[in-house]
Amino acid sequence: MLSIDPSNQTERENYKCLIGSIIPRPIAFVTTISKDGVLNGAPFSYFNIVTSNPPMISLSIQRQEGRQKDTARNIMDSKEFVVHIVDELNVEKVNQTAASLPPNQSEIELAGFTPVDSVKVFVPGVKEAKIRMECTLEQSLELGGLNSPGSDLIIGKVVQFHIKNNIYENGRIDPKGLGAVSRLAGHHYAKIGKIFSIERPN
Repeated sequence: MLSIDPSNQTERENYKCLIGSIIPRPIAFVTTISKDGVLNGAPFSYFNIVTSNPPMISLSIQRQEGRQKDTARNIMDSKEFVVHIVDELNVEKVNQTAASLPPNQSEIELAGFTPVDSVKVFVPGVKEAKIRMECTLEQSLELGGLNSPGSDLIIGKVVQFHIKNNIYENGRIDPKGLGAVSRLAGHHYAKIGKIFSIERPN
């Protein structure tokens, strides 16, 4: 087995080891609003649950040469954002929002998403997602290198869930109906494949 010391590798080499190993990763499509009122949208696969009591999620937003991305900056400024689950029906549009646009240009408009008002936050979501979560900023942490932070770790508190009726029954979400898409490495994604069950021991 190959043994690698990450301190002897470049950031890019470590990145490839991480994204090739930690798979599949759920994808959060995040909408935010800039100080100038521009509706921003971007996908992130460094995303997961933090706790269910209260419901919280985490996003790690990598910086570019020490500079915050629009999403992180908007969340820090407004303290609100909306997380959408990426699925088989919206993944093509979500992929378009990964384009590098200036802060005054909306990825939502570029991809042809339909904005929809939120209930408890002022940031709109998008209609095309089967699940979206309105969030408020609970905590943020700068992480990274010696000279400058490499990422912004965002902890968001979910204040409202929106779930399509046809995938929700008896308090449970149908994974096949949701059709969530996950991130692999490179240009690769994965769909929900074979589902199996294992009883948890007492």
